[in-house]
Amino acid sequence: MRVKRGVQRHKRVKKIRSLTKGYRGMRRSTVKKGKEAIVKAGQNAYRDRKLKKRTFRALWILRISAALRAQGKNYSRFAKALTDKKIALDRKTLSELAIHEPKVFDEIVKAAGL
Repeated sequence: MRVKRGVQRHKRVKKIRSLTKGYRGMRRSTVKKGKEAIVKAGQNAYRDRKLKKRTFRALWILRISAALRAQGKNYSRFAKALTDKKIALDRKTLSELAIHEPKVFDEIVKAAGL
């Protein structure tokens, strides 16, 4: 007796079609191109998860730098002063404080000794 694979095949194709929903052209309609598109999308997603962290770090540094420049101060000297005074605030927090709580940020700058 031969093994019929129709059920498994339809399940696999259905899964690929659901993952390629929203893609354009053959990437959505054919199984082979759809599979390639899914693999490529996974590679891009993996890479961009790492890139996202770099991008946000750069943004936070830019915001802190802008807030310090308004006071006539320098980011690199500020970062060194924070480590010397053992003030352990990360860049994200400092960036948020610079935007939403400028008075608190000014106090941190003074505490750092700038």
